[in-house]
Amino acid sequence: MMDRTVYITDYDYKRLELLLDIMNSVPQNRRDDLSCLENELETCKVVAPDEMPGNIVTLNSRVKYFDLDTSQERIVTLVFPSNADLSAGRISVTTPMGAAILGYAEGDVVGWKVYSGRKTIRIEEVLYQPEAAGDFHL
Repeated sequence: MMDRTVYITDYDYKRLELLLDIMNSVPQNRRDDLSCLENELETCKVVAPDEMPGNIVTLNSRVKYFDLDTSQERIVTLVFPSNADLSAGRISVTTPMGAAILGYAEGDVVGWKVYSGRKTIRIEEVLYQPEAAGDFHL
């Protein structure tokens, strides 16, 4: 995996910082996956929603990915924790996978730590992105 620029809208950046502040204020909420999300926010490029390239995974994006470990294709929507529902394919941005795919683009290979080692996927397509659709404040 190569180093690349992670893009996040200014609107999502502010909301994610607030979310992390709230989650980190409760000691039992401290988790490694929150650190991954914090690291993404420290190194990301913050852009205005109308400047976001349409092939980037943003919050509320619907994404088709290929699991390089299981050779399965799946579709998920990246959401805030309060909207997460794994059975409906809505994954929280605070999960390891959610934090890993945020800000990455179609064609990117993304990996993260799991208990058994590493998980690796390739983002095949951003099926829906709020910014590309003009839905700037989802």
